[in-house]
Amino acid sequence: MGPVERMRRSFEGGPVDHLVRTPFGFFPQTFARWEREGIPTDVVKDGKAGSRFNEYFGFDPGVWMGQAVDLGWCEAPLEPRYEEKVLKVEGRHEIVRDWVGRVKRYPKGQREQVMPTYLKHAVASRKDWENDVRPRLDPETPARWEGYEGKVERNRARLGRGECLHTASVVGGYMFLRSLIGPEDLLYAFYDAPDLVRSLMETWRDLAVFGLKRCQTDTGPFFRLFLAEDICYNHGPLISPKMMREFLLPYYRELYEELKGGQTETLHFEIDTDGDCRPVIDVYREVDVNAMSPFEVASGCDVVEIGRRYPDMHMRGGIDKRVLAKGPDAIDRMLEHIFPTMADRGRYIPSCDHAVPSDVSLPNYRHYRKRVMELDH
Repeated sequence: MGPVERMRRSFEGGPVDHLVRTPFGFFPQTFARWEREGIPTDVVKDGKAGSRFNEYFGFDPGVWMGQAVDLGWCEAPLEPRYEEKVLKVEGRHEIVRDWVGRVKRYPKGQREQVMPTYLKHAVASRKDWENDVRPRLDPETPARWEGYEGKVERNRARLGRGECLHTASVVGGYMFLRSLIGPEDLLYAFYDAPDLVRSLMETWRDLAVFGLKRCQTDTGPFFRLFLAEDICYNHGPLISPKMMREFLLPYYRELYEELKGGQTETLHFEIDTDGDCRPVIDVYREVDVNAMSPFEVASGCDVVEIGRRYPDMHMRGGIDKRVLAKGPDAIDRMLEHIFPTMADRGRYIPSCDHAVPSDVSLPNYRHYRKRVMELDH
C-alpha cells in the first residue's frame, strides 16, 4: 500500500497494512546530539524528510502538500512583515522586534535557546489595528501572491501523479489573536474590546476564505483543513468553551462551509493544540472537527482512553517525549499500553506528543522506532 492511500484510509477508517509512520518533529539540538552519537552523515545530509532519513528511522514518505499561498502557522501571516531588528541593548539583554511586530527581550546571543520576555504586541489599540496591522492582512496584496502560478503548476502536477494530499493549513484563530494582541492582553480584550476581537477574526476569516478558495479552484480539492491552534495548556483550555463559541467557532464554521461548497471529496478538519485538549474536543466537534493532535501525555492525554471515547476521530500523537528519554524498558511499557489497542482501532498515527527534545538519545529513539514497527503488524 502506498503512503497516500495509507494516509487516506487512516483518516477514513479503512483497512491499512500498518499505521501511518510519520514524525511530529525534532528540535535542532536533538540532531546535534545525535550527530555526536553517530547518526550516519548521509542521513543528516538527506534532511528530515528525505528517503534516506525515512529509511533509517522507518518512516513513510511525507504526503502532505500545502496550498500555494502562505496563510500562517503560529503567527498572523502579515504582508509586508515588520522589519526584524535589534531596537536596544540593555546590559546583558537585547530588545528585539520580530516580523509580526512583537517587541521581545532576550539574553544577548541566546535568541534560539530561550523563551523571550514579551514587552509589546502589534495590536495594543484600535488605532494600531486599523492603521498599521489590518492593511498587512489584505488578501489581495500582490506580494502575498508572488510565485503563486508556479506553485500551483507544481502542486497540480503532484496531485495528478497521485503522490500527495492537498492540505489547507492556516494559523488558528486563537493563535492569530494571540500573536497580534498577546496572550495576557487578549484575555482582557475578550471582555473589554470584543468588537476589536471580532474585527480581527473577520479579517482572519476573509483572508483564509479568499486564499484557500483560490487555491482550491486553481489547484484542486483539499483533503484536510488544518488549523494550528495551541489553545490549551497543561490544565486545560486557555479560554472557556463559551469564549470559543463566541469568538472562534462562528468563523471556523464559515470557513469550513465555504471550502466544503467547492469540494468534490470529503474535507477532513483537524485541530492541533498542545496541552490538555480533552475539555475542548466536544466544542470543536460542533463545527465538524474530526481529527486532532498531538495529545500531550504530560497534560493528562491518553490516546487509548480518548480513542475509546471518540472512535470516529482521527488522532496523531500520544507518544510521551519524556518516556523516550528514560530507556528501552520504559519505552516498551508505554508502547505496550498503546498497542495493539490503537492499531486495532485505526484512525491513529503514533508520533511523539511534540518535537523530540535533546534529552532523547539516538539509541533510545531508534529502539522506539523499532518497537513501533514490531508491534504494528
